[in-house]
Amino acid sequence: MIIKLLLLASLAGAAVVVVRGRRTALSLLVRRALLLAAILAGAAAVLSPDSVTEVAELVGVGRGTDLVLYVLAVTFLFVTIGLHMRLAEMHDKYVALARQLALHEAEAAGRAESKAALD
Repeated sequence: MIIKLLLLASLAGAAVVVVRGRRTALSLLVRRALLLAAILAGAAAVLSPDSVTEVAELVGVGRGTDLVLYVLAVTFLFVTIGLHMRLAEMHDKYVALARQLALHEAEAAGRAESKAALD
């Protein structure tokens, strides 16, 4: 039962990330802390594989490998959301840059035409 609550909380967290949509210093801090925690948990799992099964049983999952699969699925969801948000941000920047370039080129062409008309 605990695993269902944890997975639902993770999915709710993913929904919040999608709805908020902005990256802040706090979100960067949280991401780095979660990454460090994942690295430490991975090291602990390598050093003591039986502990993964014990944790899995504590949260209501039958095997440790199933727990690892659930964690990887939630992690993949967050990574996918993060990449999507970063690509959308880059797209917006490229659109703004293309608009600036088009305005700059139109302005330069207008100056060249004015100079040609004066000559």
